[in-house]
Amino acid sequence: MLEMEVLARLRIGTPEDIRPAAVLLRETVDRLCGLRTAVCHNISSSQPMRDADGAALASSVFGFAEDSEAWWLHPHLALSSPLTAACRFEAEPFWCNARGIRTRHRNPALEMIDLSDFEARALTRSAIVVPIHLPLGQVAAASFLPPDPETDDLSVPFERFSDLLAIYVRQFVSSYVQLTRQARPGGTRPSLTKREVECLRWAAMGKTNEEIATIMTLARTTVRFHIRNASEKLNAVNRDQTVFKATQLGYLGTVP
Repeated sequence: MLEMEVLARLRIGTPEDIRPAAVLLRETVDRLCGLRTAVCHNISSSQPMRDADGAALASSVFGFAEDSEAWWLHPHLALSSPLTAACRFEAEPFWCNARGIRTRHRNPALEMIDLSDFEARALTRSAIVVPIHLPLGQVAAASFLPPDPETDDLSVPFERFSDLLAIYVRQFVSSYVQLTRQARPGGTRPSLTKREVECLRWAAMGKTNEEIATIMTLARTTVRFHIRNASEKLNAVNRDQTVFKATQLGYLGTVP
């Protein structure tokens, strides 16, 4: 049953609210279903969620060790994990393991996701995942993991608790993002130039810098310059993430 008092306390209004809200989320999830909580406010960012003092919530609140379990220190996780891949195509909770991704309503796009080497790429044998689609194309995600790393079937807790977990974690993450976006400059939609969009559009089609240069009648170094500028504007860590963020923001779906 939804607890309105808990939901209200999960809403973050000031930086000082972040840590208490995170602790409450952890305790609420543990009380409901005994699962561990891993929360990412932006699957395209290498920065973890932090409290008012700058401590990473993943380790200081949610209990993931900074040596063996530091999932937030894997810069390519957003591009390689089947969990984050599924979050781009699904907005409702799902649970997954190496044998499939299950939702309450069939989503054919999820059936196309590569699940090979699942445990190594997802850093877990199973998870309940709540995608959180936010303004400006930002995608957040919360994963709920079994305390026993050998567990690979979460069908029962998914059926019983996934909708409730989604309500709680979306309150926590959306208010965190709203607060931290207001607290930093550049929180609005970044502005890409026509040339940057053209280069990224060809890059999204799999073209190399050399091929883009030939198509656009530019020097290869100029193409690289435009893509690097777009990457910096989008706060992306590599070329693939730059293309993904530009797509999420709608740049590659319109005529420049």
